[in-house]
Amino acid sequence: MSEQNTTAPSDIRGVLIQVKGARLLLPNATIAEVLSYAPPEPIADAPHWLLGRLRWRGWQLPLIAFAEMAGFAQEDAQLGSKVVVLKALGGDPRAPYFAMLTQGFPRLVTVSQDGLLLDSNQEGIPQGVHARVVLNEDVAFVPDLMAVEALIGSALAQAA
Repeated sequence: MSEQNTTAPSDIRGVLIQVKGARLLLPNATIAEVLSYAPPEPIADAPHWLLGRLRWRGWQLPLIAFAEMAGFAQEDAQLGSKVVVLKALGGDPRAPYFAMLTQGFPRLVTVSQDGLLLDSNQEGIPQGVHARVVLNEDVAFVPDLMAVEALIGSALAQAA
């Protein structure tokens, strides 16, 4: 009997995003677009992880350095840096997207029930992170996008 390369109905398409000091795992459906980095318009009195605003399809998107927000590492844009535009989950029609600085292009992955495990060490989960997981032997962090959106909203309100 030969094995066939098929995906189970419970498999989902995910994306591994490299930020400084960590990998993030997100559902592919949350990504609207990947852009080349361009310096954003600064926001006065914003936290260091809120890099500024960038224009995208008529929207002014807040651009974050997730690695700094979560405390992984200081993250600066470099040659080859990309920006991932993410669909906001909070339902605010005034802020349906936000952007995240990344190191290179996101990598599409198939996430299966057998290949994704909750890391046994969930202590010290950083700000903006839902869980630490192991995907096919790679450690990754699953961002808590609702918490990230709340942090962005709070930072924007304080900077205004």
